Amino acid sequence: MPPAGGTTQGDPIAEVLVDLPLAHLDRPFEYSVPDELAATAVPGARVRVRFAGQDVDGFVIARKEQPEHQGRLAPLRRVVSPEPVLTPAVLDTCREVARARAGTVSDVLRLAVPPRHATAERNLSGEPAPTPPRPDPGPWGELRAGDAFLRHLAEGRSPHACWQATPSGGDPERDWPHLLAVAAATTLSSGRGALLVVPDHRDVDRVDAALTAVLGKGSHVRLTAAQGPQARYTAWLKVLRGHVRCVVGTRAAMFAPVQDLGLVSWWDDGDDLLAEPRAPYPHVRDVLLARARREGAAALAGGFARSVEVQRLVEAGAMPVVAADPVALRRAAPRVVLAGEGHEQERDAAAASAHLPSLAWRTAKKALDSGPVLVQVPRRGYAPSLSCQDCRAPARCPVCHGPLGLGGRDAAPRCRWCGATVARYECPECEGSRLRSSVVGARRTAEELGRAFPGVPVITSGSGEVVGRVGSRPALVIATPGAEPVAESGYAAVLLLDAWASLDRPDLDASLEALRRWLGAAALARAASSGAVAVLCGAPTDLTVPPVEALVRWDPGWLAARELAERRELSLPPAVVMASLDAERHALADAVAAVGLADTVERLGPLPAPPPPGPRRVGDDPPPRQRILLRTGHEHALDLADALRAMRATRSARKEPETVHVVVGPRDAVV
Repeated sequence: MPPAGGTTQGDPIAEVLVDLPLAHLDRPFEYSVPDELAATAVPGARVRVRFAGQDVDGFVIARKEQPEHQGRLAPLRRVVSPEPVLTPAVLDTCREVARARAGTVSDVLRLAVPPRHATAERNLSGEPAPTPPRPDPGPWGELRAGDAFLRHLAEGRSPHACWQATPSGGDPERDWPHLLAVAAATTLSSGRGALLVVPDHRDVDRVDAALTAVLGKGSHVRLTAAQGPQARYTAWLKVLRGHVRCVVGTRAAMFAPVQDLGLVSWWDDGDDLLAEPRAPYPHVRDVLLARARREGAAALAGGFARSVEVQRLVEAGAMPVVAADPVALRRAAPRVVLAGEGHEQERDAAAASAHLPSLAWRTAKKALDSGPVLVQVPRRGYAPSLSCQDCRAPARCPVCHGPLGLGGRDAAPRCRWCGATVARYECPECEGSRLRSSVVGARRTAEELGRAFPGVPVITSGSGEVVGRVGSRPALVIATPGAEPVAESGYAAVLLLDAWASLDRPDLDASLEALRRWLGAAALARAASSGAVAVLCGAPTDLTVPPVEALVRWDPGWLAARELAERRELSLPPAVVMASLDAERHALADAVAAVGLADTVERLGPLPAPPPPGPRRVGDDPPPRQRILLRTGHEHALDLADALRAMRATRSARKEPETVHVVVGPRDAVV
C-alpha cells in the first residue's frame, strides 16, 4: 500500500515514537533510515529500533531530510510491517487525549492500534464497498429536529446532537439500533464513514443486525476486544484500507481509522463500560468528540438516559436535543407506578413469600397472561451481603474484614475478598450468631419467584450467564442491570426491585445511575397503550426523590439539568475539572510542590486515599497513601494537565522510587 502523503524514499531521517512507559521519554526520536528500508519505513509503519541497549517497538511518524540532532543517529533496526497503521488523524487524537489526561502518547497508542497479525496482513484483499443510497428516515421523522439532523448528514455537514431515544414498544423497526443504523447509512450515502460505539457485545450484536438489515452484508465491520487477534486485526485493516467505512464496536473501536469520517456516535453515555480502565483512562465520549473536531465529523450521543457530562454540552449549545414530543414519549413508554412499602400479607401470601410488594405481585400475575415479565435485581448472586440478625451490624470476615455473603441456600458464609469460609459466625458487636440477608441477589430472587409463581418458566441473566433474547411466551426473566434480555415483542411488565440499593450507592452519580438502570429496563417493555406497566419497588412512595420523579415523568433531561445546577453551586465535576494525586505522604508533597499550583487551581486535602481494590490479608496491608484533589475551571484545564505531565516527566527522569498515581477527571474523586 503506498505511504500516506506520497513517497518518502528521498528523506533519510525518520521520526519515531518509541513504545516506552517512561514519562520523560514521551517524545519522538530521530533515527537514520538505511537504504534497504527507505521504501518501507513510511509514516505510520511499525519499526524496531535500538534504545538504551535494547530493541524496542515504535512507529514512524514522519520522514524528513535534515535531522535536528547534531550527533550521529542510530539506524532503524528493521521495519516490522510497511502497513501505515498509525494514521495522522489518529495520531493527532492520541496526542490530544494524552495531553488532556496528563498521560503519555505511548499509553494511548496501545489503546488505539491493535497488535499486528501477519497472516491477516498477507491474506486480506478486497475492494471498497459501494456507496449506499440514502435510506428512508423512518422514526427519525417523528423526532423534533430528527429530519434536520439526517438532512445535514446527507449533505455532508457535521451537526452535533444529543438524542433521547424513544422506547420501541417491542417493534424492532422503531428500536434504537435501527435508528442508529439509519443515521450511519445516511452518512455513508454522502460518501463519508461512520463510527458507532456501544457499551458491550450484546449491544454490538443488535446494532450489527440492524446495519446488516439497512446496508446489506459486507458494508460494515465489528470491532471489539473480545475478537480473536486475527479477526480483530482483519476488521481493523479493512477499515484502514478503505474496504469499509462503517464500524460498530465496543470501547476498543473508538480509535478505528475510518476514512473520511463523517459521523461518530456512542450509546448510553453513563455506562461504566465506556470509560477506559487503563491509563490515561479516557472516556469514549471525549475521544469521539476530539475526533469529530479534528476530522470534521458529526457527533451523536444517544441513550434513554442522559449523563451530566452530556447535559453540560447541551446547555452550552454544543449538542442540541433530538427527541420525541413529551406526550408521544410517555405514550410510547410503559406506565410507571410506585409500589407501597411492606407486604399486604392478609391479601397476598404468595407476594410475602417472594418478598414482593403486593402491587408488584399482582402486576406480574396479570402480565404473565400475555407475555414475559422482566424483574431487575440490583445485585447478582444469592445473598451477596449479610448482617447480624440481632443488631444488624454488617457481617465481616474474621480474617481480612471483607464482606460476607452466601452462594446458595445451604452454603456456609464466605468472604467476598479472601474467599475464607466462616463455619461459625460471632458478631463482634453483640456476640450474636445468627445472620440475615442485607441484600437479596438475583439467584435467590429467582428461587423465591419460582415458588410464588408455580409452573411459570424462570430465566436468569447476569454475570457469567447473560441471555441475549427471550421469546414472547409467559416467563419470569430475572436479570441484573445491563444484562436484561430483549423480549421478542416487548415485556408485558417490568419490576424494578430494591430501588434503595441503587439510590444508596456511595457515588456522586448515584441518582443518575439509578435512573439510567431503571430506564434501560423499562424501555424493553411494551407501550403504555398496550397495557405495559413498570413497577418501582423499594423506593419512597412520594415524588420527593428526584430520580423517582424523573422515572415517573420519563424525563431524564430534567434530572440531568438539576444535577448539573447543583454541581455548579458546589463546584463539582463536570462543572469544574478535577485531578487526583495518590501517593505516600512525602512523595505526594514533593509532587504537589513540583506541579507549582497556579492561582487558578484549588487544592483539596490531603485525605486518606481509598485502599486498592481486591483481597487483603492481615499483615499484608500496603503503606498508607494519601490523596490530594486539584480543582480548576475548564478554561484552565489544559494548563493543569500540562503541569501534571511535567511533574510526572521530572520524577521519571530522576528515577524517583515512589509512584504518584495521577488521574484527570477521576470518577471517584469526591466519594
